[in-house]
Amino acid sequence: MTPGSAARRQPMDLREIVEKYKSLVEDFGQPVELMRFGYSNEETEKLFGVFDEDYHISRFFHFTNDPGTAAFSINGFPQTHVAIDAAVSDIL
Repeated sequence: MTPGSAARRQPMDLREIVEKYKSLVEDFGQPVELMRFGYSNEETEKLFGVFDEDYHISRFFHFTNDPGTAAFSINGFPQTHVAIDAAVSDIL
């Protein structure tokens, strides 16, 4: 184990991302800044990129780009926020 590796968090699975999202918003469908999930830029881009590439998951994730907010490259597109549909619960 390298120094600092114990402090690195493992990537979240879909259920954990949805639970974290719900803790950040009042209700499904509200946009939340990607940086609020607490990951590094690289982790955020990789994690949300994987969800965005999966057809069965991506239809519940709605990314937006708000100029003036920290942007992440999600599959080559600058994104700042994500809103998740309540229907994602059907696949959890």
